[in-house]
Amino acid sequence: MAFTFQINRDVKFNHNEALLKKAEENRPEIFKTKAVPKRIAELVKDETKLNGWGVEEAELSPENLSSLGMKRDDSVILDFGEHCVGRFSVDISSVGSPMDAPLYMRVRFGEIPAELAGDSSSYEGWLSKSWIQEEYIHLDELPAKLSLPRRYSFRYVELKVLDTSPKWQAVFENPEVVKETSADYGNLKEISVEEELKKIYEVSVKTLAECMQDVFEDGPKRDRRLWIGDLRLQALANYVTFDNVELVKRCLYLFGAMNTTEGKIPANVFVKPASLPDDTFLFDYSLFFISVLYDYEMAHEDMEFLKELFPVAKAQMELSLSMVEETGRLVYREEYPVFIDWSNEFNKDTAGQGVMIYVLKQFIALSKLMGEERKIYEAVLEKMVSYAKKILFSPERGMFLSGEEQECNLASQVWMVLAHVMSEEENKAIMTRAVKELFPVKGIATPYMYHHVTEALFEAGLKEEAIRLLKSYWGEMLRLGADTFWEAFEPENPDYSPYGNPIVSSYCHAWSCTPVYLIHKYLL
Repeated sequence: MAFTFQINRDVKFNHNEALLKKAEENRPEIFKTKAVPKRIAELVKDETKLNGWGVEEAELSPENLSSLGMKRDDSVILDFGEHCVGRFSVDISSVGSPMDAPLYMRVRFGEIPAELAGDSSSYEGWLSKSWIQEEYIHLDELPAKLSLPRRYSFRYVELKVLDTSPKWQAVFENPEVVKETSADYGNLKEISVEEELKKIYEVSVKTLAECMQDVFEDGPKRDRRLWIGDLRLQALANYVTFDNVELVKRCLYLFGAMNTTEGKIPANVFVKPASLPDDTFLFDYSLFFISVLYDYEMAHEDMEFLKELFPVAKAQMELSLSMVEETGRLVYREEYPVFIDWSNEFNKDTAGQGVMIYVLKQFIALSKLMGEERKIYEAVLEKMVSYAKKILFSPERGMFLSGEEQECNLASQVWMVLAHVMSEEENKAIMTRAVKELFPVKGIATPYMYHHVTEALFEAGLKEEAIRLLKSYWGEMLRLGADTFWEAFEPENPDYSPYGNPIVSSYCHAWSCTPVYLIHKYLL
């Protein structure tokens, strides 16, 4: 697996104040609720759980936490019973002799038990250590209420006394978190599916809700950022659950307001302390601005909104068309790579061609709604489809090939099927061969790509195979102890982390929430 940082400091951006104002007008209400620990927990070795760590309930209860006087190196783990996103506080006092030294303590947060078992000082991954969820604190005077200003993403909180003095002990009581989300659970409706799928559905809903803040975040632990690839999947899941229309509009306004001077949409944007575009660009992510706009219009038929942002969508398509040769072949630019998945273990040329065809069809549909001229786009679509059928498809293999080495990979089949390049009968044959020859899935470790694989199976009419993949992939995360679904997961290598250490991995990540969408679309 690989990911490469982009640094494009010379890029100039627009800041459309009218659209930024619209984004601000659609800022959602943040619902705040208090929660307290459900139990005191102890870390235990458990090979059935992720990274070999689980928890068991301690004899001490949260109600009796204040009876525990804690000295140097003492610690206690609070289990809130569910994943939480919010701000933590705890009351601290002292017992024994008068304080003759400050309290020196650490607060550590974990989405999974393994985060509490790790040693943060040994982390040497490529991702910044600043994402590690722990605080080192000195308190000169007790009693005091420790209210951490930073928002955290966790189920478990470890309070550890690093030092006091031999004369006194620290006492903790009234720990709580004020949870934050813009998801309105009052909008949820009950569904009727088999028990295993229902559990997957419920955890998917929780994952989505935790990532719904004042934008659709990719993950509340990190990066806490609006990425357009994640947004596309979150919005689809949102329409069938919370249906927070304003939040989708806000996110699209933000991207539309901060494209480059040549019109290119950045892969992600920041919203704090002020709205700011990142200097990262991905070909398919920019195109997905069109997809998000199309999916929104299909769900809510808002022509006024479409008219506001259609010029931005058109700019993405025009930039993409400049990369299509006369033959209908899409040729990428080095500074504008196609993402598809984190993995660089497979050639992405054909998958990218499929993405372009998929989005081009959506753009033509939007152009029709707008009453815009479509002939040039229809002509390019015809060329790209023809190239895919005649050059990229191998009748001998019965599948699509990619790159100079004529690689037959799963992503190529998936995106050509999702783009409906071939007939329904041919799509079914392609995915049937893919299941036979390219399963079990290898070289892919993100729920983002697993979503597209699963949807391609459904689209090809392979319902049972799609359900089996839902259960084996997302279901396996549940069996390993997931409260919310993760940023990355390899079933054949469960302890895999793209950062080499679970302490910075995200175990609540938006692009893993899509079983709610898939279940609604194909099984209800």
